Amino acid sequence: MSEHQGVILVLNSGSSSLKFSLYRHLNGDEQLILEGRAEAIGRDDGTLRVKTAAGEVLVDKKGVNQSQPDVLRFIEHLLAERKLSPAAVAHRVVHGGPGLREHQIVTPAVQKEFRESWNFAPLHTPPASAVLDLAVTIFPCPHFLCLDNAFHRTMPEVSARLPIPERFYKQGVQRYGFHGLSFESIVRRLGAELPRRAVLAHLGNGSSVTAVLDGKCLETSMGLTPTGGVIMGTRTGDLDPGVVLYLMRQEKLGVEELTRLLNNQSGMFAYSGGESDMQALGKRASAGDASADLAINAFCNSVRKFIGAYAALLGGIDLLVFSGGIGENAVDVRRRICSPLAFLGIRLDAPDGKVRVVPTEEERQMSRITRTLLEAL
Repeated sequence: MSEHQGVILVLNSGSSSLKFSLYRHLNGDEQLILEGRAEAIGRDDGTLRVKTAAGEVLVDKKGVNQSQPDVLRFIEHLLAERKLSPAAVAHRVVHGGPGLREHQIVTPAVQKEFRESWNFAPLHTPPASAVLDLAVTIFPCPHFLCLDNAFHRTMPEVSARLPIPERFYKQGVQRYGFHGLSFESIVRRLGAELPRRAVLAHLGNGSSVTAVLDGKCLETSMGLTPTGGVIMGTRTGDLDPGVVLYLMRQEKLGVEELTRLLNNQSGMFAYSGGESDMQALGKRASAGDASADLAINAFCNSVRKFIGAYAALLGGIDLLVFSGGIGENAVDVRRRICSPLAFLGIRLDAPDGKVRVVPTEEERQMSRITRTLLEAL
């Protein structure tokens, strides 16, 4: 099959959402044809929106109560109407457990292993597995898993292994890292411009920082799950485990309550009294809201500490890259993070280009990965 033939369907499922996009290969790279998103799946206030690469809105529905199977059937009909048949389908996988660490074709054995790895990402894997199981019946073409932690599999044991008994490490309890598709896309985009020692900061509602040496991950801030690392929109980031033990003993919190607390009620949301959106926090801080300013400063301090730590691991920083919704758009956040880092040679307005903003391309990177794997069959 020529690299110039066939379209790739990219699926990215969440607990109550399903994003999809369609790419073709043109002029040496993957080009977007259309993209869509179903939100609040299963609720009466659900939405479904589809637009072309040029921004033309094809579908804009509100107040629709759908299931993920409904959305997949909608995608099937949408493609059929436009006479588009995918040559392959790419599935974003947050966590495949210890047995699935590389991008790969989907087989019945892979489907089974992915389904059984749910305990490593209980919020993400069950819906993603259900979408995968149905999609392979709807679209009769090769399907591929694109793992969000595959980029980090190059971490040495000293970085990947946690300071707990070895038997847990053998069970797969280790640092995996996430946002790997974003980091892969950045490394690819920079190409020969990527220096030997780089720190990549993907900053959004979920955020992580990665140290890259010679184009490979040396260490990353997220760990076994996407809850660890820097302070995030609603997630704690790294937390003294004694805090969790205290909450279990004193507040009698169980697993589900702790999961909600650590993932949905913490981070900047907790500091600010209920707000996690950086743009909204910035407006509040500008108006003199001390809690919003505290939330932003806590986030920036957290990111800066990882940058400094990774400078030590790398023996210096040749390039600092910001990506993600906050990293790309929040100029004040970049300023707050970088201002105290002049001693590392990091200055936002310096002509040496040591700080760069590189837009993330996770879905496009999934299409690139899938087409490469497809052509290797």
